[in-house]
Amino acid sequence: MSDAVSNDVRNRLQWSLFALRLGVFIVMFIWTLDKFVNPGHSIAIFEKFYSIPGLGETVAYIMGALQLLLVLAFVTGIKKRFTYGIIFIMHGASTLSAFNQYFDAFNNLLFFAAWPMWAACFALYLLRDEDTKFTLSK
Repeated sequence: MSDAVSNDVRNRLQWSLFALRLGVFIVMFIWTLDKFVNPGHSIAIFEKFYSIPGLGETVAYIMGALQLLLVLAFVTGIKKRFTYGIIFIMHGASTLSAFNQYFDAFNNLLFFAAWPMWAACFALYLLRDEDTKFTLSK
């Protein structure tokens, strides 16, 4: 492969990884904001999908603050092995916790959007060293 082609492929890969990172960030950021805007929703999700009752608003706010730090570190590419890995695990847990929803597929179509996002998280984790576009750590 010539240097010009190699550079073109690397450039396309970096833009692709940036697009994936930005897309995952948008979803995770909105889920984070939900913990502040509607903590009752987060409490209900933890009860229904994780069987953890009675979290309380304070816990939702604390989880939101920690998640906010994580997603901001993720989108800026800080400590990629850690942040990309935690995002992958968090989204995987979320995807798998809704497992019963997949049995009633046509009444829960939006739950299936979690699978390609989880695949994007996996790709980002595997290719984290190549994901350098607009990151704070190269």
